[in-house]
Amino acid sequence: MKRRAFLQNMSSLVVVPSLLNSISVNASNTMPMLAALANADNTDRVLVLVQLRGGNDGLNMVIPLNQYTAYANARSNIAIKQSDVLTLNGYSQTGLHPAMTGLQQKFNEGKVKIIQSVGYPSTNFSHFRATDIWFSASDSNQIISTGWAGRFLDSQYPNFPEGYPNTSMPDPLAIEIGSILSLGFQGATMNMSISVSDPTNFYNMINGVQDPVPNTPAGKELAYVRTTALQTNQYSLRIKEAANSIVQQSPAYPVANTNSLADQLKIVARLIAGGLKTKVYMVNLGGFDTHNSQVDATNTSIGTHANLLNKVSVGINVFMEDLKFLNISNRVVGMTFSEFGRRIKSNLSIGTDHGASAPMFIFGDNVVGGVLGSNPTIPASATVNDNIPMQYDFRSVYASILEQWFGINKTMLETVMLKNFQSLALINNSGTDVKEIQLDNTKIIISNYPNPFSGYTTIKFETQGEHTSVEIMDTTGKRLLMLTDKEYEAGTYQLNFDASALSPGIYYARLQNKDIQQVTAMLKK
Repeated sequence: MKRRAFLQNMSSLVVVPSLLNSISVNASNTMPMLAALANADNTDRVLVLVQLRGGNDGLNMVIPLNQYTAYANARSNIAIKQSDVLTLNGYSQTGLHPAMTGLQQKFNEGKVKIIQSVGYPSTNFSHFRATDIWFSASDSNQIISTGWAGRFLDSQYPNFPEGYPNTSMPDPLAIEIGSILSLGFQGATMNMSISVSDPTNFYNMINGVQDPVPNTPAGKELAYVRTTALQTNQYSLRIKEAANSIVQQSPAYPVANTNSLADQLKIVARLIAGGLKTKVYMVNLGGFDTHNSQVDATNTSIGTHANLLNKVSVGINVFMEDLKFLNISNRVVGMTFSEFGRRIKSNLSIGTDHGASAPMFIFGDNVVGGVLGSNPTIPASATVNDNIPMQYDFRSVYASILEQWFGINKTMLETVMLKNFQSLALINNSGTDVKEIQLDNTKIIISNYPNPFSGYTTIKFETQGEHTSVEIMDTTGKRLLMLTDKEYEAGTYQLNFDASALSPGIYYARLQNKDIQQVTAMLKK
């Protein structure tokens, strides 16, 4: 039998890591994918995605000190004491959860960007559907079968897996650690990533450790299948070569199995330093669905959420220290994300329920440090239905990283992201025109008159030119109307908003003009 035919016939044997426990690399669909190796672009830049599974409570992670009274009133049983909040250099109105000293340090070094109130219009509050939306970069009412990272990799490696592996780069396009293959890496015809099931299996693989097989005919067959699969799995061989080329990493990592995120990131650093040309890695940490017992009842600075945030902070901090130790820190940018945030008001179970927008963290030596956006608006008397108004669309974050970090041109970028999203200044020295526009928070750039109003109101806004959008949202985060979304000349403009069909209550008008955004509250009588 020819080797190609043999590999195709073996495809069903190597895609089930639970049966082949010594195979910690899992590829999707067919053996050509397993044998296919990545064709890297001209750079050696890497993106690391950190998924916080369950819906992270961003309001207790990034705390609005300038609205502390409203924050504490809305969260009387879980609010972090103001004296415990970690300060951020240059940002007296915003602080971090006290468990996040590692990320505080990196922020104060200028290597972390906090993006406020990231989400999308009309948030879906199902974990599964919301995760699909973040992975596919779809609108909330669209079902898309490809992922944003998968479309990016498709655009860079056309016709994959045909013609792969090749001599230019014998490595995976993307690697997911501690998870199964996700929708985020699904390309037009197949998933573009491979998965390493968990750190234990990873170290077993590179050390040649296999679980013992029973001394039976079936056991001998299992041993044979394992050996054959390992021999044919070129991905695992390349990963082993890269991992085994690194004999020392930073001693700052916590003890193994005490911080699963740090364990995963340690593997990522090792593979990057070992020479893999893989473009995108994803790691994950679960447990953020904190409907109850989010904090300790006697001390809100500790408890379940604090433990999770500490793992995130420690994990990212030691990962960045390791990248510096390995002399590769200038090659890596990372990003945290979660499928949604939590409600403004806490519940009676000392927890928070599914909400809309939440902050994202971008980290790395080349990141434009600081806080993008303003502290979220918190009503003086928040209800259980109130959500944090969106300031930035998560797809703007994706698009900005693809453009500024990987150099994707705007035409290709719109194809990958399915539409045109506004660019945010996230990456220094990107080769693109990245300018962070500072906005005086006291300057009003969007307003309406009359306010309060009954039927109609006129929305006035100022733009510095180029891509500008104005949309109307309700307090749950649902988009009611996109008033405008187009290119403008610099200047001041007016739009009429007909709210005659809406019920009385509070609504938000949101302006975005590149990095600049502002949300204003409007009251219909």
